[in-house]
Amino acid sequence: MSEPAKRQMTLGMIVGNRGFFPDHLARSGHQEMRAALESAGVQVVALTEAESKFGAVETRQEARRCADLFSQHREAIDGIIVTLPNFGDERAIADTLRMAGLPVPVLMQATPDTPGRMSIRDRRDSFCGKMSACNNLAQYGIPYSLTSLHTELPQSDTFRRDLDWFLGVCRVVRGLRRLRIGAIGARPAAFNTVRYSEKILEANGISVETIDLSEILGRIARMKDDDSAAQKKLQSIRKYVSTQSIPDAALLKMAKLGTVIDGWMQDTDVVISAIQCWTSLEEYFGVVPCTVMSMMSNEGMSSACEVDIAGVVGMHALQLASKTPSALLDWNNNYADDPDKAVCFHCSNLPKHFFQDVRMDFQEIIAGTVGKENTFGTCVGRVKAGPMSFARVSTDDREGKIRGYVGEGNFTDDSLETFGGAGVVHISHLQKLLRYICERGFEHHVAANFSSVASAVHEATSRYLGWDMYWHKS
Repeated sequence: MSEPAKRQMTLGMIVGNRGFFPDHLARSGHQEMRAALESAGVQVVALTEAESKFGAVETRQEARRCADLFSQHREAIDGIIVTLPNFGDERAIADTLRMAGLPVPVLMQATPDTPGRMSIRDRRDSFCGKMSACNNLAQYGIPYSLTSLHTELPQSDTFRRDLDWFLGVCRVVRGLRRLRIGAIGARPAAFNTVRYSEKILEANGISVETIDLSEILGRIARMKDDDSAAQKKLQSIRKYVSTQSIPDAALLKMAKLGTVIDGWMQDTDVVISAIQCWTSLEEYFGVVPCTVMSMMSNEGMSSACEVDIAGVVGMHALQLASKTPSALLDWNNNYADDPDKAVCFHCSNLPKHFFQDVRMDFQEIIAGTVGKENTFGTCVGRVKAGPMSFARVSTDDREGKIRGYVGEGNFTDDSLETFGGAGVVHISHLQKLLRYICERGFEHHVAANFSSVASAVHEATSRYLGWDMYWHKS
């Protein structure tokens, strides 16, 4: 998996306290939230009781102390949890976030009262305090996220699910803000649909590193057949997918291609990639790059074909949120007369994670042009059934912004006879989505993932990154 998905998550924690509420609520609230975060494998950065009253923030001085602590851990902190074990001091919370100035997601949590424990000793009023804290953040212009219920116990299953969702939001925000994408080769001339604005991406913190196919092929030409890295890659390919009936010469070409791409990505600090395929590699090198790309995507280093840079951003967003591999598919065919079903397809470079079963074969479409012997390397099989999240990201040059859509559905086990990598999807109100795609001129490519993370991707991209994202809901 890519680095943002593998690393241990670190959250800053702000404990709100209001002095005229019972002291024991702030102390126990700090302990309960810390325990909940640590049980989820999260590293916590927070004031201790030695640094402030109960490790909470109430005064301007405590807010400054907490902000300074967060600033010391600026590079490590992925997000911030604001926990309200009682009403909390809304000014101190907002001041802490303003002074820290961390561009990370913020989750607001309030602990519920118990009907039988609402005396002056045990009354929390967090229900009310959360509104005041959110009001102040809105005044300060600080974006924040909310738990699914207005009040939740830190140790509850509901909060644990919300925490998992929030960690996904944090991974997407961190992973997309300083992303480096490799563009390997030129956009195929026939695919105007994958045009994008490199400048708009750069303005949003996403850099594109380019390399011409001639450089890739030139480095391959200098590589000996017994090169140790190429031989290691060859063994990895044979272990990854069934290669029966595939010529050894074609497999060696794939291994050299993968080795060169791996080395270039490491040298340039590139995390994900989009690769020219149609049809230069087939005509002038003699294989398709599909298996090499499939292997990268399966390891969390998403790779899109046809140099669809914006498409691979969507793949990466889903992968960051779910911590599972993504694929780039075509919205390709209707499925019989069911308006809520469609066939999603590619030739294919889908990660092995997507398949019921998979084998290496030749690319049937391009073979008609350049010959079967030049098109070995596709990953062919039926996509398995399961939950599906989908996303499309595009650069809007007329408006100067990034826009897109996200949603969820399911891959089904409906019968399907075709080639490449394909599956049937069911999406509620699919016709509404298809109309939205066509009316707004979105591409025919869509990123997909076996997960239910549309909410996290939408929250991260729209609330924290400022992208114009539509959420297709059933």
